[in-house]
Amino acid sequence: MRHGIELEKVTRVVEGETHLADISLRLERGSFNVLLGRTRAGKTSLLRLLAGLDKPTSGRLRADGTDVTHVDVRRRDVAMVYQQFVNYPSLTVYENIASPLRLAGRLGKQELDRRVRDTAAALRLEPYLDRLPAELSGGQQQRTAMARALAKDASLLLLDEPLANLDYKLREELRAEIRQLFHNRPAVVVYATTEPTEALLLGGRTAVLDEGRLLQEGRTLEVYHSPATERVGQVFSDPQMNLWDVEVSSDAGARLSPEVHFPLSGHLRGLAPGRYRMGLRAHHLRLAPASPEDVRIPAHVEVEEVSGSETLVHAAHGGLSLTAQAEGIHRHPYGASVELFASPSRMFVFGPEGRLVAAPPFTSEEPSHGQD
Repeated sequence: MRHGIELEKVTRVVEGETHLADISLRLERGSFNVLLGRTRAGKTSLLRLLAGLDKPTSGRLRADGTDVTHVDVRRRDVAMVYQQFVNYPSLTVYENIASPLRLAGRLGKQELDRRVRDTAAALRLEPYLDRLPAELSGGQQQRTAMARALAKDASLLLLDEPLANLDYKLREELRAEIRQLFHNRPAVVVYATTEPTEALLLGGRTAVLDEGRLLQEGRTLEVYHSPATERVGQVFSDPQMNLWDVEVSSDAGARLSPEVHFPLSGHLRGLAPGRYRMGLRAHHLRLAPASPEDVRIPAHVEVEEVSGSETLVHAAHGGLSLTAQAEGIHRHPYGASVELFASPSRMFVFGPEGRLVAAPPFTSEEPSHGQD
């Protein structure tokens, strides 16, 4: 018997607009699965379909081998946590967590009380059990919503960008807790996010969605390090991956522009002559060389963005747009000349059709922001 959720060629069309297109996906029991995609990629549409809130236009959904395509949400063993803090305003935290258990009516009073208090303890809600949602902070309200979903102990748990409305500090706090909360649970957990860094921190498996299509699915780090296409590389990079047209020849190596060229070494050595697109994530384009092999690219600054302890330097080299993610606070006036340094050992190579041709060797060492 197959255990888990299986989608087979699922398509959903609403008023002539395709929300999901020909999606096939297997979600194993006990697995943690991230749906990664930008706004309107189809993440919420897919979650609603998994929950039974919507039905596909075509295709099949199976749960543990049983066809549940047209089974109503009320007959499915599912719990969902939304982006908004969805709690019952007139019920205490205790009663909010207990509500799905009371509705199911399968637990005795003592077992129900134990389940509520154990779940509250896991989410650090014990001091607030007698409070109403209006008396809680945003983080506590979302913890309450998550506790209610966890207490239900459903076989399918869906989380639709649950941290999006929280401030940065609370997001970081809850991200660290989420994987621990779901560790060793027998449920299928599906977590939707727009943030590549969040996908990396949560780990598990990641399915990359774009415009209603499933572009790639696999272990999170494998998808990140080996994006099957240029588009996957873009979606799984924040800031967006730098992409440049490059001419490769047997004698001159790779030519980025009349001024910039470099020899082919490492994973680039076997490239056949021709035109390619090379990709480089922003944190591998630097303001100072990290090794003698780094390629120097003269540029001029167009705009800078300071984000916490990092600076995004947006620059141009001829007609090429460049984004460097630099540690520390940097101030360059508009139009200032800068030298950027690119590491060939971290470059991705995509062919004319956008398919991956070569990827940097996998490294287990991750920089502080969770990427490499």
